[in-house]
Amino acid sequence: MNFNFFDLFWIYLLVTSLSPLWRQRRIAQQRLAMIRRLEQRRHSRVITLIHRQESIALLGIPVSRYIDVDDSEQILRAIKLTPPDMPIDLVLHTPGGLVLAAEQIAHALIRHKGPVTVFVPHYAMSGGTILALAADQIVMDENAVLGPVDPQVGNYAAADLVRVAEMKPIQETDDRTLLLAEMGRKALRQVHDLVVRITTANGMPLDKANELAEQLSTGRFTHDYPITYEEAVRMGMNVSTDMPEEIYRLMDLYPQPAARRPSVGYVPLPYDGSPTDRRPPSRDHRP
Repeated sequence: MNFNFFDLFWIYLLVTSLSPLWRQRRIAQQRLAMIRRLEQRRHSRVITLIHRQESIALLGIPVSRYIDVDDSEQILRAIKLTPPDMPIDLVLHTPGGLVLAAEQIAHALIRHKGPVTVFVPHYAMSGGTILALAADQIVMDENAVLGPVDPQVGNYAAADLVRVAEMKPIQETDDRTLLLAEMGRKALRQVHDLVVRITTANGMPLDKANELAEQLSTGRFTHDYPITYEEAVRMGMNVSTDMPEEIYRLMDLYPQPAARRPSVGYVPLPYDGSPTDRRPPSRDHRP
């Protein structure tokens, strides 16, 4: 059977077009295997909510993700398929997203009779923190962070809109600012009450729940303020750093799209701290 140049070209084009699909399918199978391994170890239902930039299979276009109604639909379905007394482990890695979606998931986690644990290997900001508060226990890496849950109206923090509207006489404030400020007041009250409902449902005293909601939802910090493990403890959250090794291995199966030139480099091996690990590379002192 003879092949000419154009036949080889089309074969090459077909293989290169399908290879991303095969690679994604293999990674998906590895993810499921790691999830199943963690479930067998902890005797739980493991659910992941991991938002990284994903590449569209054939085009390689990075797409940023956040918590949306599709996520809430899938997680609610997973909770529904879980026996009432079975523990749920939720792995979170997200910048946040829609309050509606986060609130739906949070209420479903609270209603689940079995224990709920949220694992945060790197960060769970905004709506991700709302989900973490709905858990019976939060497990954070010692360098992981949570974030404030203060609502945003358009491109602005709701608390800032309210303050700006209060600083100026109403005669000198345009209608758009007043409308946004009124939306901000409603959003602040809504999120504050949500945090109180979630935390009191998990056994936190009402006064502590109000204090926590005041810190997280009223714009005391910027929206990207990092809440470390130590600060989460001071705020009264039930957190620990007992992170299973399988969680890190699972995160390795959600790689960022490969860039032309990596910005981070290291030898991907654990070191035991022996002197040979700390020894600097030898230098050639010859003239």
